[in-house]
Amino acid sequence: MSPSRPVEAFGPEHADVYECMYRARGKDWEAEAEDVARRVRSAAPGSSSLLDVGCGAGAHLEVLSGLFDHTEGLEPAEAMRDRARRRLPSVPVHAGDMRDFDLGRLFDAVTCLFTSVNYVRSVAELRDAVRRMAAHLVPGGVLIVEPWWFPERFLDGHVAGDLVRRDGRTIARVSHSTRAGRATRLEAHWVVAEASGVRAFTETEYLMMFTEGEYREAFTSAGCEVDFHEGWLTGRGLFVGVRGQGRVRT
Repeated sequence: MSPSRPVEAFGPEHADVYECMYRARGKDWEAEAEDVARRVRSAAPGSSSLLDVGCGAGAHLEVLSGLFDHTEGLEPAEAMRDRARRRLPSVPVHAGDMRDFDLGRLFDAVTCLFTSVNYVRSVAELRDAVRRMAAHLVPGGVLIVEPWWFPERFLDGHVAGDLVRRDGRTIARVSHSTRAGRATRLEAHWVVAEASGVRAFTETEYLMMFTEGEYREAFTSAGCEVDFHEGWLTGRGLFVGVRGQGRVRT
């Protein structure tokens, strides 16, 4: 086995095993996407277009593309974006940063799921990201954001470990999460065994922890009324906002 080496989070090595591991851990992208679509149409009946920001490899977007007439994705990580494009050749998946993107069109709904918004680095950047997402909504459009854990709910020193065997591969992952100021530092060690050999790598992610009030303020400053849906399917909850009739300040 080659020695463990650090790799980029959501780079090619990480992207290769990411979805397989999370599905084995019980993540249900299909159920989540279907539930999000119901919440969109509950808030804005007749919604037909949707943008998924931080769409990753397109697991949510694949389901959403069958539930809305027009869908697009935005993803900054090249390896994840390439997988989404191969998965959904008829769905535009754009390269871009949620803090400053401009696609030149509006949507009935914008989603940002699986804590993608928490890879920004400050409260100011959270506001920038929510403002840019809201700016891509029609008046009355719906913005749905799934947060990471609130600071008071984070378990400092949390350890997790998982093993999955699938498609001729055995994948092991152990992780350790600690508080680093306002962020969660998540260090994950991976071992992948397959016919060609065994490889090991480590990736480290930083997810900012914002308070419920900070999320609400970001929505409000972007011209959206917002509700927090406690728990949701992942346990972390869901923010559901509706854009008002005024112009979003950019």
